[in-house]
Amino acid sequence: MKHSGLISKFLILIALLAALGGGYYWGSFRHIGHDDHAGEGTEAKTQYTCGMHPFIIQDEPGLCPICNMQLTPLKGGAAAGTAPAERQVKHWVSPMDPTYVRDTPGQDAMGHDLVPVYEGGTAGSVQIDPITTQNMGVRTETVRRAALARTVRTVGLVAFDEPRQYSINSKSDGWVERLHVNQEGQPVKKGQPLMEIYSPELVAAQQEYLLALRGYQRLADSSLPQVADNARRLLEASRTRLRYWDISEKQITALEQSGEVRKTLTLYSPQGGVVTMKKVLEGMRVMAGEELLQIADLSRVWVNADIYEYELPWVKVGQTARVELPFAPDQVLSGKITYIYPFVQNETRTVKARIEFPNPGLALKPEMYANVLIDTAAVADALAVPENAVLKSGKGQTVFVALGDGKFEPRAVVTGVTNDEGLVQILSGLKDGEQVVTSAQFMLDSESKLREAIEKMLAPKAEMPAAAEAKDNLDDLFN
Repeated sequence: MKHSGLISKFLILIALLAALGGGYYWGSFRHIGHDDHAGEGTEAKTQYTCGMHPFIIQDEPGLCPICNMQLTPLKGGAAAGTAPAERQVKHWVSPMDPTYVRDTPGQDAMGHDLVPVYEGGTAGSVQIDPITTQNMGVRTETVRRAALARTVRTVGLVAFDEPRQYSINSKSDGWVERLHVNQEGQPVKKGQPLMEIYSPELVAAQQEYLLALRGYQRLADSSLPQVADNARRLLEASRTRLRYWDISEKQITALEQSGEVRKTLTLYSPQGGVVTMKKVLEGMRVMAGEELLQIADLSRVWVNADIYEYELPWVKVGQTARVELPFAPDQVLSGKITYIYPFVQNETRTVKARIEFPNPGLALKPEMYANVLIDTAAVADALAVPENAVLKSGKGQTVFVALGDGKFEPRAVVTGVTNDEGLVQILSGLKDGEQVVTSAQFMLDSESKLREAIEKMLAPKAEMPAAAEAKDNLDDLFN
């Protein structure tokens, strides 16, 4: 029994010694990067990386195991330089979303640990030596102010001016006795006869009017005022009925003068234009309200232009638009945008903009395609950068700002319109005169995320108490 107790104590002693050694080793391993910078009078340990594969980091110079390029010294960031513990934390940001900023440590909405941003520095900033910068092809341009203007180029479809379209129909049942216009596309003038229709109802209405006219003529001088007034009112009612059947005052006057009932009613063109639809033949029976002809005035037409969603900020009602005809490149017509439709076309994902054009010589024909150029208003004194300086992602837009001495900082920006020269408006995130990277941003972006991960991994933490705990346990065991 005593022998087994000694064996148990011996096994526990071995386990505690192993824990003591493991704790000492773990504490040493966790503070390799920290101790190299924390000692007084010691120099920062230099690490080496590949300019083409920045995730390769080694403690000794040599060749990249992927591309065999010579490794270059890694400067700045979290792997070298001043230890973060010696600086004051300004705030905490998400490593995946630089716009997610908090005053205390924690996690972002995606569960990532927030990264500290120290005074005088920015999370995710990168410092690269000149050789690596040259190998990566990093180029910069200055943020400047400019007047941004753009010409929206699109295609449009010529359409009828809807208020200039007319429908010709009969107000009563009848038969077409004669057609004066019997072709589609035939030009007509205002007041020109279109067709003659025989209608028994119309004949009866004319006879009724003539009877009312004769009765009024006999009773107008009656000594009984009520009788004369009734005759007058009956005449007016008969006259109004004729007007309802589109019989003009001129035709009514002719009926009064002749005293003879006309067998047919002549329909006249209400406006000059072109016959665009014909549904009637001579001798055909027509019903009241049935459409017989359509006439369109083509002296002015519409052009419905397709505007993509990203172009909508440029297009406004009242702007000037030009049309270039494919068959006549030298002929350019000018018009105005009169309406922008408030919905998106499901098939093309575009918004229609209606442009009204004069149509001399009927050069623009409905259903014809035309090239449309819209002259947009300039955005004056806009803060602008080249479009290729902006990295776009599902979460937002980012640019890399060159801070000097090989340092680059990712900056979240809000963009506006883009002009024909490839300049994009910056609404927030940059200042006039700053330098932004216009090439190799993707490599800087990957390097920035790598540096954040290294900074997070090597951030100073409390010493692990494994050795002290092991010593206390040994004392408790043998005391």
